[in-house]
Order: sequence, then structure tokens, then C-alpha cells
Amino acid sequence: MRNAVILSSGAYAPDRVLPNSYFNDLLGEDVDIWLRENVEIYERRWCGPDESTVDLCEKAALQALHRAGLRADQLDLIIIATDTPEYVSPSTASVLQDRIGAGNAGTFDVNTACAGFVTALDIASKYILIDDQYRYILVIGAYAMSKYLNMADKKTVTLFADGAGAVVLAAEESGQKRGVLASKLISKGQYCEWMGIYGGGTRFPLSEQVLADKTHLLQFVKKFPKELNPEIWSAMTRSLCERIGVTPDDIDHFFITQINVNSLRETMDLLEQPHAKAHATMHYLGYTGSACIPMAYNLVVEQGKVKPGELGFFIGSGGGLAFAAAAVRF
Repeated sequence: MRNAVILSSGAYAPDRVLPNSYFNDLLGEDVDIWLRENVEIYERRWCGPDESTVDLCEKAALQALHRAGLRADQLDLIIIATDTPEYVSPSTASVLQDRIGAGNAGTFDVNTACAGFVTALDIASKYILIDDQYRYILVIGAYAMSKYLNMADKKTVTLFADGAGAVVLAAEESGQKRGVLASKLISKGQYCEWMGIYGGGTRFPLSEQVLADKTHLLQFVKKFPKELNPEIWSAMTRSLCERIGVTPDDIDHFFITQINVNSLRETMDLLEQPHAKAHATMHYLGYTGSACIPMAYNLVVEQGKVKPGELGFFIGSGGGLAFAAAAVRF
């Protein structure tokens, strides 16, 4: 039986490093202590003035292709998950296709905010599963949220960062021995107005008033219940475990949205799993949104911690609210 396996990965974080002390100076108060003690973020990476989302995507994509031993023209499809696109239109994926010379690939973007990468992984795996014309698919999570931050808003400016992570999915006649085994999507649309970038779309087109109100920048409108992510992440984990006939004890790696290290630990506690199973990257990369999950996966792969036959759960959540989970056998 045909299935979608992860053939390779790649990632890129911009060269510009911003330590917490940068924000002490920017905001005129000591935020370093709070960031270290409460969310354990010590520094993050931001794009340079001339860097944009597709630049991040390109570097991550080329690394993943190189590791897969593939040329760009061998790709059948490119899916980019981002809510910081290169343009409103056309898609960032189409820009990347031309940039890397992937002339045989179809392209589209996915926006489920920070759940985007896992959503795109789910979509790509289904293309491979049901249509034999798709053999190699490039899936990227990309984030350049520094371009949308209000520099006076300490709730957002200190947390968010930039980067891209990529995987190459390949078709393999391996049955269900490895690859994407199951997935699940959930939305809680009642939270759609609690956090987001609300200016610049058709509801609030760009205008002098929108620019003055800064609604074209990221904002937290209401504070989310802190138990929301751990409860839904753990419930999605149990649901997928039941579907594929395993228990949380059988999961070797968790790659979860990196918004708050404490949420990762609370999720592991709810599942009665060691904290070390949930890999964290926010300490030195900040919160990279739709890029954080593939960046975390790539880092663990580079460290040699992912072994053939092991089981990983990819779990994302983002504005909307949108949640996505996928079980993958490596």
C-alpha cells in the first residue's frame, strides 16, 4: 500500500539575533527576567531589512532537497503554510517555485495560522495516498512575524520570531509500516477574534485609520485560557493513539507548537510522559509560529535523536483557533 514518508528535512533561521536585553532597551523596562522565568525565551531571530518569507523558505527548501538527493524539478507539489505571506496574492509557494527552479511542481499556500505546517503535512500525505502522479511533495512552514509586530506592545514583540522549516514527503510502497499514519484537525472558531492580524483584508482594508489603529499588526485582543492548549493537545494525542493502536507510552517524540514551554510540560503531565519527549526550541529561536514544528523536528534529526521505526506526533495550534495533529512513523 502506498503511503507518504518523510524523506528529509531542512530549516533556516535568520542571522539577526535579538537577546532579551534588546527589548529592555526598546520598551524601557526589564522584560528579560519575566521572559526567562515564565516562558524561558532567552533570544530569538528576526529577518533583516531585505529578508522576507520566501527568502526563509528558499534556504530551508534547498537544504531539504539536498538532503533528499533531489533536484527541484523532481518536485510534484509545493505547499507553504504561513500567515505571513510574501504577498496577499499570488501565493508564496508560486514565488518559491520560480526561485528554486521547481518548474514541474504545482503550488499553493495554506493558512491555519500556527497549525499550518501540520495541516499542510496532512494535505500532502493525502495527495500521495490517493493520486500516484504525486511522488515528491515539499512542505514548508514559514514565519516572518517580525514584519507584523507592534514595537510598543510587550505582549507580542518579545515572543515572536522568524524562520522556516521544510520536509520532503515521498511516496513509498511500504504499507502502514512507516510514514503518516493518521491525522486530525479541530477548530474552535469562537476564538477567531481573540488574536490575529485584522487589518489589510477585506473586512478592514488598509486605510489611514487602520494604520493609525495598528490593526494591520499582530495583536492579542483577549487572553486565552492557559489550560486550552494542553487539554486539546493531549485529547488529540489520545484520539490518534486509539486510531493507530498505540498508547502515549509508545510515542518517542512530540513536536508541538512552541508558544510556551510550560504548555508542553503540562501536556506531557496530562499524558503521564517524560518532559524530555516534547522537544523545545523556543529558548534560542523564540516563537516561530507555523515554522516552529518543522524547525524542532529538523533540529532533533540533526542531533541524531530520531531513529528509524520510532513514532512521532506533530501537534500544532494557532489563531482561529485551529488545531492539527499527525502521527508519523519514521
